[in-house]
Amino acid sequence: MTLSILIPTYNYDALALVSAMREQISVCGIDAEIIVGDDASDHDNGWLAQLDQWPEVRVLRAAHNLGRAANRNSMAEAAHGQWLLMTDCDALLPTSFSLTAYMEAARQVPVVCGGLRHPDTNPCPEATLRYKYERHADRHRSAAERMVHPYAQFSTFNFLIRRDVFLGIRFDEACKDYGYEDALFGVELKRRGIPLLHIDNALVHIGLEPNDVFLRKSETALRTLHTLNGRMSGHSRVENMAVRLQRLHLAGIARTVYRLSRPLLQRNLLGQHPSLAVFAFYKLGFFLTL
Repeated sequence: MTLSILIPTYNYDALALVSAMREQISVCGIDAEIIVGDDASDHDNGWLAQLDQWPEVRVLRAAHNLGRAANRNSMAEAAHGQWLLMTDCDALLPTSFSLTAYMEAARQVPVVCGGLRHPDTNPCPEATLRYKYERHADRHRSAAERMVHPYAQFSTFNFLIRRDVFLGIRFDEACKDYGYEDALFGVELKRRGIPLLHIDNALVHIGLEPNDVFLRKSETALRTLHTLNGRMSGHSRVENMAVRLQRLHLAGIARTVYRLSRPLLQRNLLGQHPSLAVFAFYKLGFFLTL
């Protein structure tokens, strides 16, 4: 059983993650390689060149920006392993993480999701919105809770998949910007009836953005959702609520309230004590205006 660990990057120094994964490979005695896919970063501070000293690490440098989905697809095509472990570059390996746990689970199913969690304290004081949002979601990210709706809880942050299964589906390259390539992949896994297992083998997400950056990324994700033209129908809370309001002829009222209150909503979300209820309404209102 051979493994390829795929780490996509863009303007992010993932040297610590690559080093930690190398140590895991050594400790667990797994036949594995690490591929770092740099999506035409504007700068890398020289960290990518340091990877050349490690024979089990390969760097794929895109000549131009491919986008999140295409970058991951290109790494999967180049991989030599029978199995692919995909992680985000802003992940931290806790002591509880184990490649062995993944490989044991792989004996049961072709897709395994290890999960994610966040630090106990906010690593970025300017990231109060993202941190509050993610910590609230962490309450329901145990493997048992994710298995209640396994495909809806699929995440690209930390998952293992058989290479032939992945290449038979691939990430939708229409998702060039932030958002929903993982959700679409989960929908496709369900449609094809491919077994999926969630286990407690979380990585820690440390790359939290300041409030203004996260708000813009959330808007970008909603634009992506809008361009999918209903392909996420029934699988997106925002889209489901928007459809419900339209059926009740209340979408126009919600849109007007959003437009009138947007400055106040943003003031709350960009502050030190953002409200998740305000954030939920902001996303719904923004989506209704698209």
